[in-house]
Amino acid sequence: MFRLDGKVALVTGCGTLGEGWGNGKASAALLARQGAAVFGCDLDADAALHTGRLLREEGHAIQTRQADVCNAAQVQALVQDCLATFGRLDILVNNVGRSEPGDPVSMTEEVWQEQLQVNLTSAFLCCKHVIPVMKAAGGGSIINISSIAGLRYAGKPQVGYAAAKAALMQMTATTAVIYAAHGVRLNSVVPGLMFTPLVQRLAQKYAGGDYEGFVAHRHRQVPAGRMGDAWDVAQAVVFLASDESRYITGQQLVVDGGITQATR
Repeated sequence: MFRLDGKVALVTGCGTLGEGWGNGKASAALLARQGAAVFGCDLDADAALHTGRLLREEGHAIQTRQADVCNAAQVQALVQDCLATFGRLDILVNNVGRSEPGDPVSMTEEVWQEQLQVNLTSAFLCCKHVIPVMKAAGGGSIINISSIAGLRYAGKPQVGYAAAKAALMQMTATTAVIYAAHGVRLNSVVPGLMFTPLVQRLAQKYAGGDYEGFVAHRHRQVPAGRMGDAWDVAQAVVFLASDESRYITGQQLVVDGGITQATR
């Protein structure tokens, strides 16, 4: 089950430097291990190259490149490069995102706009250029990585991130309805508190650098008693990318250890 042989996946934000596994890196790896050819990009060229080397060493078909998916021209070039490399595009994983602290009073307009660009416009631009390709081919699967911050107040003052992730889910659902008759499916994966390398940076932003305390607090917040990890997100991505989910579109797959149900 969940095999992706013969399919091509474009994964944005595919890189994580070092030994850790972020959501994009794990998703690229699991898609490749399930048989897909992967075309990955990251704003950090070294991070993208690291993911590519790792998966090629495992014997998988993967190409990576640096790209800023907030830039329309670079997104268009990215999609064309994917098609030139692998000849098709069946799966799109919009994984790019970043959280900055602040509320409408404390957050600058510049940070607000940047949060919308990174967390929402990046996915819009990728959908804009990928959907016509999938429509012409008779279908495809787009998975947008959102966040429970778009559903609930998740314990951090991150109004720009929360607003953008909520909008991302609604954009996903609306677009799914519009393109359902064309075989193009769009769904959201909605992670909760995940134990990835990103947590180190979040501790700097939201806990004054108290990494151990921040990690312990996040574990305590989850009814399951622990944070999830990038592989939990990647498993959800693979399911939504596979033919086993062929009748699922416009939905939100929440991967959160029960936290949103416990905080209604």
